[in-house]
Amino acid sequence: MRLFGRKSESADPAEAIAAFWTWWDQARPQIDAHVEAEDPEALADMIGPAVTGLHPSLVWEIAPGRMAVNALVVSASNEPELRPFAHRWALAAPPADAMWEFHPSRQANPQAADLTLDVGGREFGLDRLVVALRVPPGTPRVDVTAFHPIFPDVDDDTRTEATFLALDWLLGEDEVARWVGEIVAAEFEPIDALPAIHLPAVVADVAEGFTDERWALLEGHTATGGRLIATARYPLRPVDFPLFDQHIAVTLPYQEADGDGLPLGASLEALRDFEDRLIQRLAEAGSAVLAAHMSADRSRVLHVYADPTAAVPPVVEELAAEWKEGRARVDVAEDPSWSAVAPFLT
Repeated sequence: MRLFGRKSESADPAEAIAAFWTWWDQARPQIDAHVEAEDPEALADMIGPAVTGLHPSLVWEIAPGRMAVNALVVSASNEPELRPFAHRWALAAPPADAMWEFHPSRQANPQAADLTLDVGGREFGLDRLVVALRVPPGTPRVDVTAFHPIFPDVDDDTRTEATFLALDWLLGEDEVARWVGEIVAAEFEPIDALPAIHLPAVVADVAEGFTDERWALLEGHTATGGRLIATARYPLRPVDFPLFDQHIAVTLPYQEADGDGLPLGASLEALRDFEDRLIQRLAEAGSAVLAAHMSADRSRVLHVYADPTAAVPPVVEELAAEWKEGRARVDVAEDPSWSAVAPFLT
């Protein structure tokens, strides 16, 4: 079951999360009673408003647990800006017990092939879902075209929603965000379709090729036409760092450059040394990652993402103060969708 809520009156996410878990502790006996009585409407009446109090765009459902009987899932539902909120909600949850466990995203269901639901008045079972898969060479993604016999009889939005839900059941919501690229809910069956239950094996094969840390070198031009060089983690995905929604931009001017304004000689060495020390300090501090850096017009900008509870900016500022080729600048902002590095997201 899922429920969309209204806007929360709480401006402080931490307060909203704390209020939810206080409510949960108090309401737990009633919730367990409704579960035992198999009364989904009563559960919706209780849990729905509580999720609404967290954020208007969160969705929720009760699903079979991995270890517990039930799992309460409160999900960002493909809204990157809300993923950190959902994960902080789950981190604040009470310890799982025999009855309940808690997840910030839909989990893969081992019995996905046996699941059915009502879609547009038709029975949607994953046992009849087929997919055509395309893996662009050298890329960490699988493009999916899905088809089900009911798809010709329902509208585009319904087909798309059913497809996303099916992929979440098969892979888990976070794995869909990691590995699935283009998603098409087709009105006609693709020629090269295969049963959807084979999708997890294909994704696992793709993922196996990206277990080591990699960096991609990219080239482009600035708004004024100057040459730009960028280096970014590859794959670069916010889902891999769900609590890192604080963006720290470090701008380093450098003195020695070529005709395009790109670093060379002693300045290039100084930048490399700074990056090495930054990565080391971030590792020591924990809860932060260097995502990318860009060089153009005699300036390099390094993009760091951090958990705002980890007090990473002072660490970065201390290191930036040691830069000797000009005045370094450190800018800090909230950026849960990683918009500052959007061109480099995989």
